[in-house]
This record gives sequence, C-alpha cells and structure tokens, in this order.
Amino acid sequence: MAQNQKMLKQMQKMQADMARVQAELQEETVEAAAGGGAVVATVTGGLELVGVKIDAAVVDPEDVELLEDTVVAAVNEAMRKAQELANSRLGSVAGGLSGLGLPGL
Repeated sequence: MAQNQKMLKQMQKMQADMARVQAELQEETVEAAAGGGAVVATVTGGLELVGVKIDAAVVDPEDVELLEDTVVAAVNEAMRKAQELANSRLGSVAGGLSGLGLPGL
C-alpha cells in the first residue's frame, strides 16, 4: 500500500511539473529566419505564431510568390525550433515516469 501512495505522490508531482513547464513554454519564444534574414518568424514554445518581420527590401510586387515561400520557410523553421524546445522541456519532466516502475516507461 505504501508503494501505491508513493507512486501516486510521484504522479501528482509530475503532473504539477508538466503544467508548470507548459505554462513556461507559453511565455518563451524562438525565432527563425529565411531568405538570408529577410523574413523572421517568432513562435512561442506553445507553438503559436506571434510575429513575422519582413525586410522592406525584399517586397517585390512582381515576385510575391518568392516572399510567400520565404515566409513559409521561416514559419516552418520557427515551429520546428519551438517543437524541439517543448520536447526538451517536457521530456525532462516526463523522464520521471521511468522511476515509477511502470512497464513500458
């Protein structure tokens, strides 16, 4: 019975830690640039796009498609970086599961 209580306390602590880390991730941002820095996208650790900066020098009305592609590339890279950040932070908390003696963890 004591083992079950210990496991329950560990699970509750891990749940609280996960909630804390998820809240922290909402406040953190990552940036990624494309087109040699012409477009910069900013994404939170919660995977929300919060900003896009475009250098006026790359705005060419004759080639909107290039700008669109550059924006997509910057946003995709920022999302990838944010996902890596989230995986890293949440993985360190979830690593505590292995100490619970549960099969498959």
